[in-house]
Amino acid sequence: MGVQSYDIIVVGGGTAGSFAAATAAREGYSVAVLERKTVKEAGNIACGDAVKGKSTFPDVIDLERLAKESFTNRNIQRAVFENPASGQTINIPFGETKGTILDRYAYGQVLLDEVKLSGAEIHYDTVIQDVVQNGQVTGVTGTCNGKPVSYQAPITIDTGGSMSLLQDKTDFSGTTFDTNVSYRQFCSAYREVIELPNPVDWHDAIIFKPTTELGYLWYFPRTPTVINVGVGFQMNKPPMELVKAVQDDIRAHPDFKDCTVVDKLGAALPTRRPFDSAVAPGFIAAGDSAGHVNPTTGGGIGAAATSGHFAAQTAMNAIESDDVSESSLWDYNVKVMESFGKRYAAMDLYNIWGGAHDVSELTDVISCIPGQQLVDIMSKHGSTTMGLWVKFKTLTKAFRHWGLLFELYRINREAGRLKEHYDLYPSSPNGFDSWKHERDLIMDSVYSICNAEPKY
Repeated sequence: MGVQSYDIIVVGGGTAGSFAAATAAREGYSVAVLERKTVKEAGNIACGDAVKGKSTFPDVIDLERLAKESFTNRNIQRAVFENPASGQTINIPFGETKGTILDRYAYGQVLLDEVKLSGAEIHYDTVIQDVVQNGQVTGVTGTCNGKPVSYQAPITIDTGGSMSLLQDKTDFSGTTFDTNVSYRQFCSAYREVIELPNPVDWHDAIIFKPTTELGYLWYFPRTPTVINVGVGFQMNKPPMELVKAVQDDIRAHPDFKDCTVVDKLGAALPTRRPFDSAVAPGFIAAGDSAGHVNPTTGGGIGAAATSGHFAAQTAMNAIESDDVSESSLWDYNVKVMESFGKRYAAMDLYNIWGGAHDVSELTDVISCIPGQQLVDIMSKHGSTTMGLWVKFKTLTKAFRHWGLLFELYRINREAGRLKEHYDLYPSSPNGFDSWKHERDLIMDSVYSICNAEPKY
């Protein structure tokens, strides 16, 4: 088979890839989605399955259909943090906005069907092995159903997931693309979907509890009788037996007696700040491939959808201007940082702080922090504030850990500084190096505060 030509190549048919493809194809651009899984397997990804609802997604597919066919629980009203050591439970209400749990496989299948309906082509069972470049990325090569294939396009969008093969193969010398990527910036995860003979009475909640290896277990109720039970841990810590941790927890939980396991899956995901720059000539990375995951919770569906949409918009503008240079694609970086990037970068400081301390001490301190402040840190803002009375009550509860609590206060202050610095993200590559230098000074302060090994 000869070289197949398109306007845009999208590598990976997950959330970011699907929204990128649908965005461009609906505007009349020729798009090929290269998906390594088969038609039957595509869409089945291990993740926490929690989103805010339809508002999470760009309006480039049939969102009503997506909700109807894959949203299985739209009544998540609270998050629950359990401290196994003390038995303490913290309920964190969501307020007026309810969360949603989805069936990840059904969700992925609907997305890919919507991509097809948008006019894009999907090439299943396609494994990409290399990139084609000559001063810029011009295409990819690999196999489709075991046969050699070659694709070319002005823009390649990498949505292939964590620790991207494309990025390993691409020569980014002379570009701003973030290559400061290592295993210590990732989390390994495993989950089982179980079916119960009797409904749980907490099907309006998502539940988290820490593990001894600086990881956390989660329960996400797809329905009152179908639960996503999973665990994640930081790869820079001693190895954790993920499967055993999940299965031991299932056996010990009284609500899970006589359950049936209906699905098992593992994955790796980034728990780091978004890439400083995710563009190079002819190339854009989105979703997990660019670190677009909340580094404190591991949630990445919303950011993947948004960044895929941004990537396609930027690609279309570049194609229309006949300029796929780094400068022409730079607006993608700006959009990401303004949308969720600065918030995720701030949240990453708490991940660094947590990694520098003992799990039991961390859980004691977290148990003393009011729920609203935890919400602010982990999802809404990336930093938080407390009134005088709230500060007093928190200090009283955490009197045995004042030193650690003061450290957290300083980290929170640095998170605020970091967000303000991300507001100054440069509008072109010209100011990028000086912006990074100032950002790295803030990071040096963070490492010094908690005596942490540099993450980057």
